[in-house]
Amino acid sequence: MRFAPVALIAFAAALSGCVGGSLSQAELQPNQFAPAPAKANVIAGIEGGGLVNGTLGTALSRQQRRLAMEAEYRALESTPAGQDVAWRDGGSGRAGTVRAAQPYRVGSQDCRQYTHTIEINGASRAARGTACRNPDGSWTLLG
Repeated sequence: MRFAPVALIAFAAALSGCVGGSLSQAELQPNQFAPAPAKANVIAGIEGGGLVNGTLGTALSRQQRRLAMEAEYRALESTPAGQDVAWRDGGSGRAGTVRAAQPYRVGSQDCRQYTHTIEINGASRAARGTACRNPDGSWTLLG
């Protein structure tokens, strides 16, 4: 049974080649480490409801706030820095865009600053904030 220890050592050596690589972190990927919340939890994907649940969204209906929160979540979760995520309520014409900045790390959390602009009856209103990712994949708006 001399063959078994030799085979075990050869197998271990082959596996060690898979572990020895290095990862480049030129840019943090916001969804790199934590699982994303289930699609049904997208509204809860930003604890506290994001910027739109503050004074920015007071004139929005429940449906419009949901569309706006989903846009905030998509911008934070997976949209490259500087690109807009748009939302529109077809019935009322109310719309908005969310633009997230470059992700950065604070301790063990990925964070992003972002701006949400809402257009209501031709007038634009904007709010800015910062959100950080929780271990469960949701985001918390920093107050």
